[in-house]
Order: sequence, then structure tokens, then C-alpha cells
Amino acid sequence: MSILHNIRVLDFGRYIAGPFCGALLADLGADVIRIEKVDGSEDRYTAPVTEDGQGSAYMALNRNKRGFTLNPRRPQGQEVMRKLVATADVVIANLPPDTLASMGLDYATLTAIKPNIILTTSTAFGSGGPYGTRVGFDGVAQAMSGNMHLTGYADEPMKNYFPYVDYTTAALNTVATLAAIIHRMNTGEGQHVEGCLLASALTVANGTLIEQAMLGNNRVATGNRGQTTAPSDCFRSKDGWLLVQVAGNPLFERWAKLMGEPHWLSDPRYATDESRGENAKDISERMSAWMAERSTAEAMEELEKARVPCGEVLTPAEALVHEQVAARGFLVRTDYPGLPRPAPIGRMPIDFSKADTGIRLRPPTLGEHTDEILTELGYDSTAIDELRKKRVV
Repeated sequence: MSILHNIRVLDFGRYIAGPFCGALLADLGADVIRIEKVDGSEDRYTAPVTEDGQGSAYMALNRNKRGFTLNPRRPQGQEVMRKLVATADVVIANLPPDTLASMGLDYATLTAIKPNIILTTSTAFGSGGPYGTRVGFDGVAQAMSGNMHLTGYADEPMKNYFPYVDYTTAALNTVATLAAIIHRMNTGEGQHVEGCLLASALTVANGTLIEQAMLGNNRVATGNRGQTTAPSDCFRSKDGWLLVQVAGNPLFERWAKLMGEPHWLSDPRYATDESRGENAKDISERMSAWMAERSTAEAMEELEKARVPCGEVLTPAEALVHEQVAARGFLVRTDYPGLPRPAPIGRMPIDFSKADTGIRLRPPTLGEHTDEILTELGYDSTAIDELRKKRVV
């Protein structure tokens, strides 16, 4: 039996922070209903991979869900939504507060229908403060947390390519939703839990922010070269690139032994992680010379033998077929209508010893389960046809 087998979630999420939270809850067994506009929500069509424009991001974030279309701004749409909410345990909606209210998805409206409902929302900056009504995406939070200033180079702030803030917010929202479900089991009370992109980004940056507040050291970006340990950098081999990360004296001792140079261990400039970080350029130069004499495979073999953490820099094409990715089944080949071949969709990235969290359902086509869900709500075929003619669903 799945963990959340008796939980129903209405997923009004858009893009990443909402839908990924819904995907994780679906992986855990919840009946997650992805609710979109009648013509499809914007995030369905981001980075299209099918002839009719279905997007890769949609594929990644909507596994194990059922698909439903609805226009809640129409009176009959509001009626459908009220019936849906009455059957639900959780509503996910990463939409601005005024949009939530206009759609009838604000907490006050939802609790009038289902008093113990759990509402999980996300905002860019939090629901109060001078930025409380502003909109924003992942990159904005990266910029405002200090991440962009320290990524890239001193004269060029750089955003992470992958939207880590959105995914962090979604994961934290999932934790919060599960906590709210437990709270309701204990007390009978629902509640509103709210994630925030800026808060998530500041959480990831917090160690550096504490250091800045205490020491005022005003770090600037140094590319791939780390500043608090060494060697921690990306190095070119004869045929590629390799990332090496050494932290702590035991690992540094292993690295010095691998280099065959014990003087690194007696020089006070390299005595601690902090001092090695301050002199990281010297250590990176030595490691670069060592790497230049070897292929990536040769370097990895020697580093692994010395138990020094490293990893090859892979292109997306290489990551797809990497032996470790394949061996662990992290990406599951999944059919979807209109795709030329099965898509490598990420499963839940956590393994359970007592629960099956695999991909049970491929991402739904637009409104694929609308009739099925309306029937569950008590609508007959005539009523469903009428709702379709009026583009309520």
C-alpha cells in the first residue's frame, strides 16, 4: 500500500515550485489531480518536445498525476471546483494572492467549503513586506540571495543554469504539506502553508551569509575554484574535465600523498581548510598540472584509489547514458503520445525500503481524466457534454 493512498491533492501549480511538490506527493501515492486551463496552462508548452508542442518541463513534473481542465472563473466552473475541493485534502497553488482570491482558491474561501483543507502556496518574496505583491522567478531569488554574485567571475555575475531555487522550494513545500497532514491527523485542523523562493535561496546561502555578517569578508566569485577548501575546482584532463573536491585534513593528506609531495602538509599556508581556501590558487595550479598528464578515466582511477572525491563533467547527452544513472534507474523511459521515443523521466529521487514510489502513471495529456473525475463527482454524460460546450472544462 502506498504511503498517501487516502490523500487527494488538487494541483493548480504552474512551472516548477507547485507541480514538483505535487509530483512528490503523487510519488508517495496521493491521488494528485493536475488542473489546467481549458487550452492548457503555460508550463505545459515550455521547451516543446512533441509536434503539438508538449513541453519537456511538463513531462518532468507531472508523473503519477491525473489531468483535468477547468475554467474556475465561470459560474459553472466555480460549482465544479467547489465539488472538487469538498473531496480534497490538499490544494497546491503557486499563484499570486490576488489571483488566488479571484479564482476562489484563497484559504478563507477553501475552508468555507472544506474546513480542514490544507492549502500549500508559494510566493516569490513572501506574502508581506515591501516586495510582498511583486512577482518573481527562480533567477530573481538567485540574484537577491548572493548566489549570482558568487557564481561565475568577479566581473560577471552568473545564474545557475538549473533552477535550484524552484526545486528547493517545492521540496520544502512537500515537507510542509506532509507536516500539515500529520498535524491534521493529530488535531483535525487544516492550515495554510506557504513557501517562498527568496527564503529558499537564503536558506541555501545561509552559511555564507552568516560568515559575511560575522567577518565582513566580502567574497567575490572565483569561477569553479572553491574559497573555503582546496583543491576544490574543475580541472582539464587530456580528453575532458573533472571536478575534484577535497575538504578536511584527512582528505587533504590523501591528496598530498597522491601528488607524492609531503611538503603540502608541513607548510602552514595549507594547514587548515580555511588557509587552503585562501591559497587555493596554488593548490589548483598543482592539481591542473597533474590532471594535464592524464586522461579523465586515468585520473578518476587514481583519485578513486586514493579515495579523493571526483566526478567527470558530463554533457546532458552523456548524463543520459552514464553507467551509474542506468544502474540505479534514476531516469525511467516513459511513453507519451506524440513523442518519437520514450522520455527519460526522473522518478522520485529517494528510495524507500517499505514503499513503492515508482512511476505508475505517465504525465497526463491535456484534460485526459476530466470525464473520469467529473463522473466521480456525480456528473452524467449529458452534463459533462454541456460543460464542454460552454468551455467550462
